[in-house]
Formats: sequence, C-alpha cells, structure tokens
Amino acid sequence: MKISLLPKFALLGIVFALTGCATNGDPRDPLEPLNRGVYKFNDTIDEAVLKPVAKGYKAVLPNPVRTSVGNFFSNIDDALIAVNNLLQFKFSQAASDVARLIANTTFGIGGLFDVATSFGLEKHNEDFGQTLGYWGVGDGPFLMLPILGPSNLRDTVGLAAYYQLDPVWNLSHIPTRNTLGALRVIDRRARLLDAEKVLDEAALDPYTFLRDAYIQQRRNLIYDGNPPREQLEDEPAPAKQAEAAEGSLHSSGAPTGVPLAGTEEVKSQTVSEAPVVESGEKLAIETEKRLEAAAPAAPTVENQAENPAKTETQADEMPMLLAWLFRGGDAAGWQE
Repeated sequence: MKISLLPKFALLGIVFALTGCATNGDPRDPLEPLNRGVYKFNDTIDEAVLKPVAKGYKAVLPNPVRTSVGNFFSNIDDALIAVNNLLQFKFSQAASDVARLIANTTFGIGGLFDVATSFGLEKHNEDFGQTLGYWGVGDGPFLMLPILGPSNLRDTVGLAAYYQLDPVWNLSHIPTRNTLGALRVIDRRARLLDAEKVLDEAALDPYTFLRDAYIQQRRNLIYDGNPPREQLEDEPAPAKQAEAAEGSLHSSGAPTGVPLAGTEEVKSQTVSEAPVVESGEKLAIETEKRLEAAAPAAPTVENQAENPAKTETQADEMPMLLAWLFRGGDAAGWQE
C-alpha cells in the first residue's frame, strides 16, 4: 500500500462510523463498539510493525540526527500552521509562523536546526480541525480511525484538508514522497517509545483514557487554553444550588440567615460564587492525578550524569505525548 493512500483511511473511517451501530454508553462516543475494534486493529499493527521499526530507528540513529529529522518536518508544518492562523484571523501569530519558516529554512539549513526559537519566535499549534472549530463547527461523534488513531467527524475532515495541502504528501516524485512520509511516521513513533509507558501506567482502560483525553485536549486547543464551562445534564443551575443549600437548613421553619443548632452556618452564594461541576475540569483533575501517580520520579543529579538520555522533564511529558498522539505533532514538534 502506498503511503499516499493513508488519508483515505480517514474517509474510510467516516463511512464505517456512519454505518456502525449505536451504543448507550458515552454520548460523545455513540460508535464505541466499532471504535474499540479499530483501536485493537491499530494496536496490533503498531505492535507488529511500527513499534519494532521505531525501536530500530532509535537504536541506529543518534539523538542529534533524530532531532534534526524532527526539526525538518516541524518546519514544513509551520507553513500550514500559518495558513490556519490566517483563517482564524490570528495575524500576529501567522506573521510569526512565516518568520519561523524563513529563519529555519535559511539559517537552520532547510529546517534541520530550530534557530527560530532562539530568536524568540514561538512555535504554535493550529490545524484545520481547530480552524473548523473556530468557525463554530461541532465535534461530531468520536472516531477511532484506522492507522491514524483518535479523531472526531470534524477533525477527520480537517485531517483530509491537511493531507491535501501537506507539501510532503503532494510531492510529484513518488519514491521521495513515500520515503519522506515513512520517515515522518517512524520518527514520530520513535519519539513516543519512552513516553508511552506513562500512558500505559496511567490508564486501566487505554481506549477510554485516549478517548477522554483526546476530547479534552482538542477542546482546550480550539479555545486556546480557555474553554467555556460545561454544565452536567443532571446538575442544577448554580443559583438553584445556592437556594437549595440554604433552604435545606431552614426547612423546619427557622428564619433565613439563622443557622440551625448543631450545624455550621452556610453562606448564601451568588451565581458567580456557587460551585459548578464541569465535566472537562473533572477529567483534567482526574487525568492529572493519574499521571502524577504513574510518572516516574524526577531523575537525581547522579542519575542524570549516568544516563543523560533520560533527563526529559516529566511534567511536560504527557502534554507532548498527547499532542503527538492526536496529530498535534503535525503542528507542534516534540524534540527529545
């Protein structure tokens, strides 16, 4: 199978998803049985092909070479990031992306070295799925795409747009296109070898963890790190919560504002003060706790001296892992 056919897996996933059977589980994942089957298929392919090849790639090539490979593909992605920033009217970010592309392509020798970051030009993360979300397109059902992994209906359309404009996929010289495409996939998979154990240890059900983390991650990216609060369906409005808390204390006829004997005084809360339970916040807190429990302890000075290759910052490991798992790596390179 030619690498150029990979984007068609995304469209194939949509067809399977729309013809699949619904389930009464998570409403965001009405096609869970089908998605779990695709997840198992992807996991089998990864264990049989991608992971062994990635291990060999990492064993053969030294870290500086792998870093340059990652820089090269990250530099190509800056062009598409600039396009998405323009489509979202983020003109200052788009200008910064273009400056990054010029700096790394020239001074960085074709993007092999990331000199733009040292110039103060920040790397951004924008893709076509985020652009569609910016313009109000809803997520749609969660989809686990063959080979490509977690997605949803909106992001799958954005992914198809990405491959239509990606300079690598549109090279006219087929051998070069396939070679670069394979190298990009292998390089990204190799960068996950050390970090994936955090995911394995953090999740009792890897599928559920990936799904929930993907949904939360994409929502956070679309709203640029400041998503609006979501209220649970069975949760009363904040004002009613405050009234219920006060009314329960005075149901015996005690005047309002006077606490009952043997109870602590409950302060009447305004709408802005009343607690709001947010599903996204609960997920973020729960995920953070899992990662803190699963992440290995920070290396000591002695261990760093003995094994410099394991001195990555653990606190930054999972966000980068999720970015690469969810194809944020197409928009933000993760350097080892």
